Amino acid sequence: MRLALFQPDIPQNTGAMIRICACFDLGLDIIHPTGYIFNKKNIKQAALDYVESVSLTEHDSWELFLENNKDKRIILLSTKGKVNYTKFDFKKDDFLLVGRESAGVPDKVFNSVHEVITIPMSENSRSLNVAVSAGIVIAESRRQFEKWQSNKKKLRESGLRNSEM
Repeated sequence: MRLALFQPDIPQNTGAMIRICACFDLGLDIIHPTGYIFNKKNIKQAALDYVESVSLTEHDSWELFLENNKDKRIILLSTKGKVNYTKFDFKKDDFLLVGRESAGVPDKVFNSVHEVITIPMSENSRSLNVAVSAGIVIAESRRQFEKWQSNKKKLRESGLRNSEM
């Protein structure tokens, strides 16, 4: 799984998401333009030394990101999503896409992803911080992957194949 940031505007959030990716061993994609000068020096201030342990790919535009990842499933995390993230089945090669902190994603992005998921919140709340949201959903995807690996191990140990269950 990889985390993709669509035109992030707050370097501290980008830094937090770099740290999340480092801790969960995920790659990170930045879709430009960003709302700040994006370079290693500026990001290192926000991400500390975690940036060195993350596979970071930059894309000059949404169109180039799509072109470079046309065989991948892109899952948008949005307050406008209809699918609860805990009910969604993640795949190891998914991209989890988050939008700009200030505006989310434009319609052309929203309408071109494979699925839009959401984190249920109180009716009195607008949204969670984008880095917090990414961390919540990434933790759920990790839980699903570990459960899948555990079930696969149990199958091997029992001598059963998937078709026999």
